[in-house]
Amino acid sequence: MNSKLEDLGKAGRDLLVKRDGPLTRELLLKPGQFGLGRLPSRLAAEQTTTMICGFCSTGCGLNLLLKGGEAVGLMPATDYPVNLGMACPKGWEALTPLRSPGRATRPLVRRSGRMVEVSWEEAIFEMVDRFKAIQEKHGTSAVAWLGTGQMVTEELAFLGALGKFGMGMQHGDGNTRQCMATAAVAYKQSFGFDAPPFTYKDFEESDVLVFVGANPCIAHPIMWERVCKNPHNPAIVVVDPRKTETAMAATHHFAVRPKGDLVLLYTLANLLIEKGWVDQAYVDAHTSGFAEYAAHVAKFTLADVETTTGIAPERVEQLAKLIHEGKRVSLWWTMGVNQSHEGVRTAQAIIALALMTGNMGRPGTGANSITGQCNAMGSRVFSNTTNLLGGRDFTNEAHRAEVANTLGIDAAHIPSEPSLAYDQIVEAILAGKIRGLWVVATNPAHSWINQAHLHDVFKRLDCLVVQDMYHDTETAQLADIVLPAAGWGEKEGTFINSERRIGVVKRVCRAPGEALADFHIFQLIAEAWGVGDMFREWTSPEAVFQILKRLSKGRPCDITGVVDYEALDRAGGIQWPLPEGETLADNERRLFEDGRYFTDDQRAKFLLAEPRPLPEPVTPAYPLLLLTGRGSSAQWHTQTRTKRSEVLNKLAPRELYVEVSNSDARALGVKPDELVNVVSQRASVQARAFVTNSVKAGEVFMPMHYETMNRLTFAAFDPYSRQPAYKACAVKITKINEVD
Repeated sequence: MNSKLEDLGKAGRDLLVKRDGPLTRELLLKPGQFGLGRLPSRLAAEQTTTMICGFCSTGCGLNLLLKGGEAVGLMPATDYPVNLGMACPKGWEALTPLRSPGRATRPLVRRSGRMVEVSWEEAIFEMVDRFKAIQEKHGTSAVAWLGTGQMVTEELAFLGALGKFGMGMQHGDGNTRQCMATAAVAYKQSFGFDAPPFTYKDFEESDVLVFVGANPCIAHPIMWERVCKNPHNPAIVVVDPRKTETAMAATHHFAVRPKGDLVLLYTLANLLIEKGWVDQAYVDAHTSGFAEYAAHVAKFTLADVETTTGIAPERVEQLAKLIHEGKRVSLWWTMGVNQSHEGVRTAQAIIALALMTGNMGRPGTGANSITGQCNAMGSRVFSNTTNLLGGRDFTNEAHRAEVANTLGIDAAHIPSEPSLAYDQIVEAILAGKIRGLWVVATNPAHSWINQAHLHDVFKRLDCLVVQDMYHDTETAQLADIVLPAAGWGEKEGTFINSERRIGVVKRVCRAPGEALADFHIFQLIAEAWGVGDMFREWTSPEAVFQILKRLSKGRPCDITGVVDYEALDRAGGIQWPLPEGETLADNERRLFEDGRYFTDDQRAKFLLAEPRPLPEPVTPAYPLLLLTGRGSSAQWHTQTRTKRSEVLNKLAPRELYVEVSNSDARALGVKPDELVNVVSQRASVQARAFVTNSVKAGEVFMPMHYETMNRLTFAAFDPYSRQPAYKACAVKITKINEVD
């Protein structure tokens, strides 16, 4: 037998081989166990099964139509408490991307500049040998990983534990840093834990809903459907520079100047305080730091508000009155706040409005962050990247001991410092400190800010390993090794959605070729690295779910009362927390009903900062401010999956476009549908001009889904969350035949 396989040990050999040869589709120890062979027998006799959609954080239930245990179609689940029979275009097309010709089906290794197919054992040992060689030469921290909010929670935990406890990596982060890090840090600092407090039922129970930097009509259409079911004739307020689809449907639109939101929120707070529109009893009983906050916001007056925000004083008064007169006010935010150079303090200014008006812990209230990816919440709590498993702190010795005891490992294997953040990992590669990178189920060569810079950085790596469903992503094309992975519907596990609901993902399709579930790829790597014994209990996703239950015990995210996957399935998902012994009386539950938070004194904190100027303001040379966001409910992030569906392609523009105001178009001599150059200090890209009143003069908008768009963006970051500020940079528009 090959000496490499001898080194792997019996457990690893059992995963890869039988006596008669290397891994093939038929040679797995247990048919169907690793994404190949037969599908789960328990589904074979069923006609339908319900599972969670794998696109956004809404977490819709889909009824998969089965034939012989394999999915042949789907429809939205009418009785699932999230979507109540509705689905967006992406949900309806969820199975289509699995059948794409771009699927990675065999491991690939770069040889003499080209990618060639190899066996699993060759690819795994190539990765292990090269990573170990880097660590031996440059130290264990010279290898890092970038993960995702797209994998199931059990795989996220396995990757984080394997990378840090088994392979000795100090640094690993995820693409959740690009969308939800700001909200996570804001909640943790204000509430003591990363704890979105709401349930989707609050959309239907508010009489005032305030959306700041959020466009749920497009980004979260099923949540918007819940708003439309609200029987209270609510006031719907949108604070957004652009006249988004949600703004068009709202009762009030406040077209705030880009990144003027923090000043607007501070001015609102000051006005509420001046008018005595504060729930002082709630503030006194359940918060800390209000006096300092009131003193800070006192200088943000109506006399100055229009200069910075573009909002007239009387309209700010109107908004303050709406919030004051509302009996059940909910405040919602997403990427327009999170992707900012001062996003954390802006999110906390939203939290402050909810706290000072007593709009917390009651139906239809809350300071509510809408999550982006399907499992960003699972990533935030259990990925073991910047937080230790269960939302713990790497720097806390007691926390490290808890995890070590729960997992039965030596605490010395657990780092005493958190990982570098995503942007810091990129800069460490540039500095030559990180030489090997493992990218799992994400596509940073498309999505990362200032894209060309990242491409240059990745080319400096000694070894880039990409583990993905597809061999043709922008990142996979830069790789030295590609490991083919199963996707949603081809493996098992759980997702945690925006409202903290844990839902089940089931295996209802065969993965193509030799693609394996990420979970089983991690098992192979653990065996090849020589740390298989550390993960001997990690036999399956559901076994890891039981481990995560133990890791959650006593934490704010306690799920020890969730029995197993079957219990989750039967209940229509379960929101955390559900401690052991607690009865699930209501399957739509919000946090902080008792006014007690997760801080040491059980009080929510008012936090503040001075507003900072835009990192890259407009200039005479670059006179337009570029806004970015989602373009269509039929598109998802980098379109790695959605572009595989012809149905979804027909529902969204095929090529990159730029929204330009009527006045700017006239001044530039640009006609509708004309091809133009959009130019920043970093790059020039071509886009179709869409002349519209959706953007104001001096501002343009481009959707984030197209490959070239992020060549333009400016790499600025929030100092607390390290989240990129995708939303505002300086550009100009030129005619195609003009010379720059």
